[in-house]
Amino acid sequence: MGSKGSISMKLLVLLHLAILCSSQDFDFYYFVQQWPGSYCDTQNSCCYPTTGKPAADFGIHGLWPNNKDGSYPSNCDSNNHFQQSQISDLTSNLQRNWPTLACPSDSGVQFWAHEWEKHGTCSESLLKQHDYFEAALDLKQRANLLGALTKAGIEADGRFYSLSSITGAIKNAIGYTPYIECNVDASRSSQLYQVYLCVDTSASGFIECPVFPKGRCGSQIEFPTF
Repeated sequence: MGSKGSISMKLLVLLHLAILCSSQDFDFYYFVQQWPGSYCDTQNSCCYPTTGKPAADFGIHGLWPNNKDGSYPSNCDSNNHFQQSQISDLTSNLQRNWPTLACPSDSGVQFWAHEWEKHGTCSESLLKQHDYFEAALDLKQRANLLGALTKAGIEADGRFYSLSSITGAIKNAIGYTPYIECNVDASRSSQLYQVYLCVDTSASGFIECPVFPKGRCGSQIEFPTF
């Protein structure tokens, strides 16, 4: 019995170590923010959350563990479910800065649960659930994308701006090169949709991106109103 018990304990330890290794097996994060005007202009359905229309500001889409080869882990721990009670002190802040626009609308909880279970669990050995969401909120405030663009004379007024001016304005403000993702509207025009910034594995600071996502915008991009 003693020998069998010892073997079982060793197996459990090895399994635990394997889970920890898989949950921190990534090189950096993509911190992704979304412009709501583009989402609602190009999606077939757009619903405001139950708390009302979000502010005309970039909203957090996610903090996504990623690898230098462009691959990414997902759904790393099916046993680590989203627990709303763990972030109760962050709820109002999340509703302002990490709103949902998907239909059917809710308070945002389903969106946060999806992001935690698909992406957050892949960094759970480094960031617990509360830390994960708190880190994303802090990164958003530090980036201040709308402020960076406005300072450079780039407004969400439905006009077109060069991709280089948008990229340059953000890099000048933050110090690191962003990746710009575009949507295409009904007239086939590129719209500023999402901004990717890269973050170190501790989620404490921005870094230069080891690799950018695939896809390209046009040279001129519309910054739609919201």
